Amino acid sequence: MIVGCIAEWENRILLCRRAIEPRLGYWTLPAGFMENGETTSEAARRETLEEAGAQVSVDAAFALVSIAHINQVHLFYRGRMTSSSYSAGEESLEVALFHPEEIPWEELSFRSVRLCLEHYLADRQQGGFGFHEHSLEP
Repeated sequence: MIVGCIAEWENRILLCRRAIEPRLGYWTLPAGFMENGETTSEAARRETLEEAGAQVSVDAAFALVSIAHINQVHLFYRGRMTSSSYSAGEESLEVALFHPEEIPWEELSFRSVRLCLEHYLADRQQGGFGFHEHSLEP
């Protein structure tokens, strides 16, 4: 299971440019493999801190993407940064906050990240968040 977070600060979304393969150099939400002995929300907070140097308050699970052909499930939480502080971790080349119109859509790392961001921005514009579940084919 891959767990991540859509971390927001002042209406901007935190993204990391990957320093590792796969998709080296592409932008992603802070996310990674869940560790033994932690909950999914703990994993989301830990990955956001490790990859983006940001502390977050996790609100709720937001999107679940099943990717059976690679034996993965991606779970993304909604979260709020607790301060404006962030920095690139070992697995990130850089980290930045983006207004929706600034998101580098053509440079996003994975389809699950794109789906999650599209749903998040649509829900935010409508004034309420739901839970979104998808399956991705090869």
